[in-house]
Amino acid sequence: MYCVGGVVSPLLANIYLHYVLDEWYMEWKRTAGGDVMMVRYADDFVVGFQHLADAERFLMELTSRMGAFGLALHPGKTRIMEFGRYAERNRGGRGQGKPETFDFLGFTHYCGKTMKGKFAVKRKTVAKRMAAKLAEVGRELKARRHQPMADVASWLGSVVRGYFNYHAVPGNSDAIRGFRRQVSRAWLRALRRRSQKGKRLSWEKFNRHIQPLLPVARILRPYPSVRFYANHPRQEPCASIAHARICAGGAG
Repeated sequence: MYCVGGVVSPLLANIYLHYVLDEWYMEWKRTAGGDVMMVRYADDFVVGFQHLADAERFLMELTSRMGAFGLALHPGKTRIMEFGRYAERNRGGRGQGKPETFDFLGFTHYCGKTMKGKFAVKRKTVAKRMAAKLAEVGRELKARRHQPMADVASWLGSVVRGYFNYHAVPGNSDAIRGFRRQVSRAWLRALRRRSQKGKRLSWEKFNRHIQPLLPVARILRPYPSVRFYANHPRQEPCASIAHARICAGGAG
């Protein structure tokens, strides 16, 4: 089986990776020179290391192990990057600019700070994912243009509510407000195309009478109790292998 530009199914990924990765990882981390942690969902995973040398050795040995099972890490989605509490300071000292970001489970993860100035892993919706969802909503609104207003409002409210249930995490306020605003504009365009009367519908009137039918954009999730880095009393991890993805048959 080959996978080109895609992913293997979550079920197949879990069957393969439980043995190929999970169990092997539990043994491997005992040999590491510092703290190590891993977060995996289906065939996507992030591994955090305290020391760069551990990250480099892990990637080399994991690549070899997967090859032995006819699998391969996706070359375009696998890399070692500096990330964590000290990444900005260390990279700044080397004149390398801000820490890199990585996408995982629909969010772009980046180094940030809380309102109190403490380090935090921040997340924002991946821009391409939001654009794709907005395009999908736009197409569906066009198809529902002549349905009763109450039916469209109920459907669109459930879409926005579901989006917020996943994406309304700390630090992502701008993105979820932007999503609601763009959905509102798409709805207004659909209403204006519905009839001659609709063409006269102003943004002000829409805001007063129709837009309130959509859920309010607000943060619904707390800060995660487990960060995407390994806690250590002296130093946070400096590297991670980001968004490693499985391709069967070694096709890449």
